Amino acid sequence: MDTDTVALFGASGVIGQNVARALQAQGRGYRVVGRSLEGLRREYGADPRAEIVTWNPEDPASIRVAARGMRTLIYMVGVNYWQFHLHPLLMKRTLDAAIAEGVERVVLIGTVYPYGLPRTERVTEEHPREPNTYKGRMRKEQEDLLLAADKAGSIKGTILRLPDFYGPGTERSFLYRAFDAALKGKRAALVGPLDVPHEFVFVKDVGPVVTALMDEPRAYGHFWNLAGAGVTTQRQMVKDIYAQAGQPPRMMTMGKGLVRLAGLFDPFMRELVEMYYLLTNPVVMDDSALQQLLGTVHKTPYAEGIRQTLAELRAQRQAKADPARAATAT
Repeated sequence: MDTDTVALFGASGVIGQNVARALQAQGRGYRVVGRSLEGLRREYGADPRAEIVTWNPEDPASIRVAARGMRTLIYMVGVNYWQFHLHPLLMKRTLDAAIAEGVERVVLIGTVYPYGLPRTERVTEEHPREPNTYKGRMRKEQEDLLLAADKAGSIKGTILRLPDFYGPGTERSFLYRAFDAALKGKRAALVGPLDVPHEFVFVKDVGPVVTALMDEPRAYGHFWNLAGAGVTTQRQMVKDIYAQAGQPPRMMTMGKGLVRLAGLFDPFMRELVEMYYLLTNPVVMDDSALQQLLGTVHKTPYAEGIRQTLAELRAQRQAKADPARAATAT
């Protein structure tokens, strides 16, 4: 592999896949790191530029092997929503391994959680990081480990904060249920309220931003916001999804009480109660600093992102329904 080597830790996730696509488009080699060899081979086995490496995040020696020979780590490691205590633990192990192996740089893909309740209509990087939830505190601890290592001169670190995202492959996003229901002509079960200002980033836009940030020396030692393609609402997005699917909008809303009730049977919904404030007191980010740093931050308009997502979901369903025809088409 070339001297500008990069490893994607957490490559199996949807953000990892889109960062890999950005690197592919640039003709760059990269290493994909994940727990499942089968999953990595399925996603990246056809790309000759992809080096596939499995790791065991419980084993420091395994983490060192995954980081060995790399200049940059892009860290996108996910945990179950009910296991957020692992975020700082995994970051500490990965940082120790990366530093021991002489890795120069780490790019952490973060969230809005560390900001806590927004104090301003638009949140810049100057906004205090005072998380009001356990998950926010765990994410802040994760960030602080990287920022402290950067300040100490052990390794260079930067953080990119993302809002909610949508698009192909984002089955866990708030809007995925609406895409799925619209294509089936059914009612979308949404977590409300639906008319509060919100922002979303199209998942395909994330990869090029991550690689540009990785390559920008001035990015390190700081964290950066990536805002969505404008302020909208869940209701407006769902209306557009149904309209493009050729269906009248049909939706039902789950308030906090119903989310709590659903949490009796679903661990994800149980944990979602804590983060419900993001739907009533949304963190809408200002990313003018990122735009000034990178010069260009492409954002797909919502209508086009919805069109592309519906098209890919239709194609996936057609492939499942008629695998022989799909194979012939490719």
